[in-house]
This record gives sequence, C-alpha cells and structure tokens, in this order.
Amino acid sequence: MAVYYIGSYDVTNRESYDEYVKRVIPLLMKHGCEIVVADREARKMEGVPRNIHLVLRFDSEQQALAWYNDPDYQPIKDLRLSSTANSTEVLARAFQSQE
Repeated sequence: MAVYYIGSYDVTNRESYDEYVKRVIPLLMKHGCEIVVADREARKMEGVPRNIHLVLRFDSEQQALAWYNDPDYQPIKDLRLSSTANSTEVLARAFQSQE
C-alpha cells in the first residue's frame, strides 16, 4: 500500500537548504520515491503556513523507512534539520475505501 511522507517547515538558511535539496533528490530516486508536491509558495487555506510543503510517495512503508533510515541520508538530513525550523514530518497511508 502506498504511503506518503508529508512535510512542512520554514527555511532558516537558504544556502544550506538548497544544498540539502541538491543532495536528497538522487537518494529519493534511489529509493523509488515519487515527488508529488514540493512547493515554496503554497496558498494558505487555514492555520499557520510554513514556507516549504512537500509530499513524497513511496510504494510501501518499508520503502519509505528504508530511505529515511538509509545511512547515506543521515548527513543529508542533518543539513535539513540545521537549515529549517517549525518542522512537521509525518508518514501517512493512502486512503482505502471501507466498502
């Protein structure tokens, strides 16, 4: 079952964050990720918007966790953590009808 990694956060250091993006995309592709949304200008509907919103699709939870826990991702993730604030990251399952 498909899962979605959903993230939103504020960039505090654009240069470091741009390096994160440059380095994370090849690793996401290695793990079969589809980048569904990566938006720096999302339209506020409710609540407190962040300046980055993203949705990543993986074919399974195992595939998503393999990316997130990949030893190669850890130093890249540190770039994101040090260049952003107000982060919310979740892993959500695709909707399945109860019928």
